[in-house]
Amino acid sequence: MAIVASILWRRVDAPGHDACRLEDCRSGWRLQGAAIFRHSIGPASVSYAVDCDSRWRTLSGRVYGTIGEREIDYHIARRDDAWLLNGESVPGIGNLVDLDLSFTPATNLLQLKRVPLPIGSAIPLPAAWFDLDTGALTELEQIYERRSERVVFYRAPGVGYEGLIELAPNGFIMRYPGLWQAE
Repeated sequence: MAIVASILWRRVDAPGHDACRLEDCRSGWRLQGAAIFRHSIGPASVSYAVDCDSRWRTLSGRVYGTIGEREIDYHIARRDDAWLLNGESVPGIGNLVDLDLSFTPATNLLQLKRVPLPIGSAIPLPAAWFDLDTGALTELEQIYERRSERVVFYRAPGVGYEGLIELAPNGFIMRYPGLWQAE
């Protein structure tokens, strides 16, 4: 395993940080990180990992740690045309390829690496969205529109978010307006 890139983000909307690294695992890729932030029920300390194949398609993910007094440990897997959350099949999202973790900007990297996005093009890239607040895995509509080599207009209508995200040369998001800023 070789570390390809790493980044540290500061939360803009609440106190918090997220440190993440991208690893080349020879047969695929791994995002691995840890986020600490103020959550509505108390301090959160959440570690995460997402494994992808060599073509950036999600294979599995794990989210674990604490939120306030509550311990969490979620295992997510994509098998053929199905997504599993803690071993249970999640209906209606089998067509999705990418995993998006609601609490970190790290997982947007996966779609941007997997799908070529020419300047001026807008592409819908829905993802299996893990909502940390509910512990649910659902579909999140996402649209990416490349405005320049390092600027992408991003929309997620289901959660009411849109903004111009700025990318680092390594593909990680540098600025996620209103939410995260690289340090």
